Amino acid sequence: MPSLQGQDIGFIGLGLMGRPMCKNLRLAGANLVIYNRSRAKVDALAKQGMSPASSPREVAERTDTVIMMVSDTPAVEKVLTAPDGVIAGLKPGALVIDMGTTAVQASRKLAGEVRKKGAEFIDAPVSGGVVGAEAASLAIMSGGLDIAVERAMPLFKVLGKNITHVGDVGAGQVAKAANQVIVGLTIGAVAEALTLAKRSGVDPAKVRKALQGGFAASRVLEVHGERMVKGTFEPGGKAITQRKDLSQALDLAQGLGLELPATALNMKLYDRLIESGGGELDHSALINVIDT
Repeated sequence: MPSLQGQDIGFIGLGLMGRPMCKNLRLAGANLVIYNRSRAKVDALAKQGMSPASSPREVAERTDTVIMMVSDTPAVEKVLTAPDGVIAGLKPGALVIDMGTTAVQASRKLAGEVRKKGAEFIDAPVSGGVVGAEAASLAIMSGGLDIAVERAMPLFKVLGKNITHVGDVGAGQVAKAANQVIVGLTIGAVAEALTLAKRSGVDPAKVRKALQGGFAASRVLEVHGERMVKGTFEPGGKAITQRKDLSQALDLAQGLGLELPATALNMKLYDRLIESGGGELDHSALINVIDT
């Protein structure tokens, strides 16, 4: 693991992904200043040597690099632009990195607000779920100026394995939208296939094993297929989050005059899962809508 010894890094958002990401940054030697709306999560990590902050503004005032890993676009906007937000406390020359999944146009607008303060902005959403966050093996897709991404690369190498500078600000979020379309549709395909096997009187676990050696093999079949077979849906990525990401992808497509019919249908399936009370389950719980 690369060393971040002595670097002051702020981290905002200590949810399913944020907590293990913070732990890996700390293990690499970074001085972590952390903030979360729920104080209990801050207190738990403070016991591991991380320093609490009372607001996003304080995080920015005390560090040169601020990472955000919050739930959605409105949350990112609030963290950045509220009176006690990051922008209010930014130092000239600071770096702001949004590692959540945020709408493309909002990312570009917020980057402009950050740059007005003499700081730089990168959108660097991730894929790999909690498993990838814990193992420091996330796929990281970044958008921003070359010099900014180069500056962020040491901490990216602590958090992930497949790190790609996709393009200018917003390009990382475009890549993440594409990722979520593929993930959502593939989860739906695996759910249908395993349910088809089950209803045919064939063991879906054995079908999954057989498929892993062929052209249908995928990370979704491996990880989420196992969850479907076992019926264990502790969230690595929540269904409600997957639905949000699909909606953002469809909004992006609409702005481009592009139709994504399969994605639209897939989002409706997630709507059904959420309406049935499954929004906080892992997104692989989509099989519960198919196998009813």
